[in-house]
Amino acid sequence: LFGEPLETDRVRLIAVLAHGTEGTLSVFSVVVGDAYPALTPDCPQAHSFERELAEQWGVRPLGHPWLKPLRFHGSYRASHDGWPHTEEGAVPPGVVDFFRVEGEEVHEVAVGPVHAGIIEPGHFRFQCHGENVLHLEISLGYQHRGVERALIGGPNKRTIHYMETLAGETSVGHATAYCQALEALGGVGVSARADVLRGVALELERLANHTGDLGALAGDVGYLPTAAYCGRIRGDFLNMTALICGSRFGRGLIRPGGVGFDVDPPRAAELLERLGQAMRDVTGAIQLLWDEPSVQARFEGTGRLSPQLCHDLGLVGLVGRACGVHADVRHDFPSGIFRFSQIPVSTWHTGDVFARAYVRWLEIQRSAAFVREQLTTLPDGPTRVPAEPLEANALVVCLIEGWRGEICHVATTDDQGHFARYKIVDPSFHNWMGLAMALRDQQISDFPLCNKSFNLSYCGHDL
Repeated sequence: LFGEPLETDRVRLIAVLAHGTEGTLSVFSVVVGDAYPALTPDCPQAHSFERELAEQWGVRPLGHPWLKPLRFHGSYRASHDGWPHTEEGAVPPGVVDFFRVEGEEVHEVAVGPVHAGIIEPGHFRFQCHGENVLHLEISLGYQHRGVERALIGGPNKRTIHYMETLAGETSVGHATAYCQALEALGGVGVSARADVLRGVALELERLANHTGDLGALAGDVGYLPTAAYCGRIRGDFLNMTALICGSRFGRGLIRPGGVGFDVDPPRAAELLERLGQAMRDVTGAIQLLWDEPSVQARFEGTGRLSPQLCHDLGLVGLVGRACGVHADVRHDFPSGIFRFSQIPVSTWHTGDVFARAYVRWLEIQRSAAFVREQLTTLPDGPTRVPAEPLEANALVVCLIEGWRGEICHVATTDDQGHFARYKIVDPSFHNWMGLAMALRDQQISDFPLCNKSFNLSYCGHDL
């Protein structure tokens, strides 16, 4: 759900709905003025999207239950502000009213935006009764860079750089979504070889991040063997990506029309050898985690989400699959190599920290099998074809299953074939509310463990 300004000083609201069981998308639009009836009371999944609409375009969703700034920036539409601003400009991040619980022995705990670890900034406001969390409210926006606004009028030489740095550890995922959008608008077909190399890069990105997350979860419960091993093994997977393109994060690899680097037979053989060794190492490290009773005592039952709550909030990716939701873009809306070589959907049913960890482990095994298969049967063909001018007055939707979950890019073009609007939805945008709900009735000391089990992106949300 996003807005597109019109010359008449009104805003077109555009909604893209996915029908996962059918593998189809529906697009709806309506033109509004400064207000419209809120969708959130009937569809909680629209909660953050409607706050974003009010902030970007000054279009207020009437009846929204908790309307407040999302990223704390000024309106993109002159003289149409969703909230009164100070003399200095937009409201500073975190300077808003928070939901508050009052009563005997009820107290408030504020954490961030400066944290004890070397992590991104975000503010967490806990309402507690003793050590028990009654409510958690999360306020972000400290890393807002205005990326979507900078993309209007593109594409240009800097656009791919913006895509690769939207969320640093998801460079391949966002770059792939962007390139597929350009290829669809330009009517460009990518070779089978390029599709395979893109798929390999996506799964290597998943392998590295899932391995790092499992090690971090082990560290959060004080189990240092797995924490130490996985920190090193994560680097092995990153180095495999660097072997392909020179960047551990895959920057420079995904380009419109294909890929920027090829993999010759000797390099493919080296990648397979490294993959085999890394999988032997990570299998041993993770097996230690499952065999330790004290680890399972902390993982099981902590930060639980029900399937119904997951559905109501629209949670995506591994967080949703850990609640038993059978949803994966690679399966439901396949593109590229995933149209021909699908990876089984990995799910678990308990919705707790253990489930989110176990889904990661299942995906590590299946992603490694996919990479091994593709490198063994790498097809011939060019790695890149020339780009073509973009179709004018068009709309395209691209979905990619990043390592966190569903990445969605929507581009609309003007009369000249330039971007009139470019909407980006990182999976973290959907899932931050899930983290807040997972802390309900938990000990506040469980927050670091729950937070890491989600491991959401601050900058992917803030854009």
